[in-house]
Amino acid sequence: MSSKPTVLTPPQEQCLKVIWGLAERGVDPVTNTELAKSLGLGNSTVSDMVRRLVDAGLLSHQPYGAIALTGKGSQDALRMVRRHRILETGLVEIFGYSWDEVHDEADALEHAVSDKLIDRMEGQLGHPTHDPHGDPIPSADGEITRAGGQPLDALKDGARVRVARVSDRKPELLRYLTANGVGIGTTLVLRDSSPMASDVTCVVSGTTRSVTMSRAHAHLVTVVAVEAQHDGDGVRPASAGARTAMPA
Repeated sequence: MSSKPTVLTPPQEQCLKVIWGLAERGVDPVTNTELAKSLGLGNSTVSDMVRRLVDAGLLSHQPYGAIALTGKGSQDALRMVRRHRILETGLVEIFGYSWDEVHDEADALEHAVSDKLIDRMEGQLGHPTHDPHGDPIPSADGEITRAGGQPLDALKDGARVRVARVSDRKPELLRYLTANGVGIGTTLVLRDSSPMASDVTCVVSGTTRSVTMSRAHAHLVTVVAVEAQHDGDGVRPASAGARTAMPA
């Protein structure tokens, strides 16, 4: 990172990281209520924390309005995002965790490790650019590739897409996708994605397996369009021919 990190408490670090994540997901404006919901804390607790971070020059806050990271706040937030995503990658690649198990573990560890350890882990992992969920990993200098793509529920029937990112906030979704042979890089073909429908159904390319999920869950799957001649199956399921719906 380009400047010396601010000395923060773990809840303050988490607060900055969550604000950055909300902005990354397109939440605008980030409000005290939205932040409290994401942190699982009371509004008054979050208000007090925000005031302290404003006083430290890490946040700006319009009265009863938007909360935003300052330049320095963004640097500190990205430092935590980097720790989190490298830890998730290490838990999968080194320790054999599955992608649905790592979010909470990384949340706990990221406040206890040093940047030096994270840099060493990054090197040991071969300098990955993305974590197991497809999220871009910030560099040690705070640079990050802005991810493209669209949510799966925004596309029309017949669209051929490749899975680029899946939110790590819903482990049940990650487990369901794994059980149906869907991972980062898997190609899907949309079969039923009418805006009026409550569910989205896709076929895993190269199989006859249909995968159905709620629109809310489909919104957490980011995809990019692919041409038919560039088809790639990603992770194939063990067997084909079944139609599987995600449990409610």
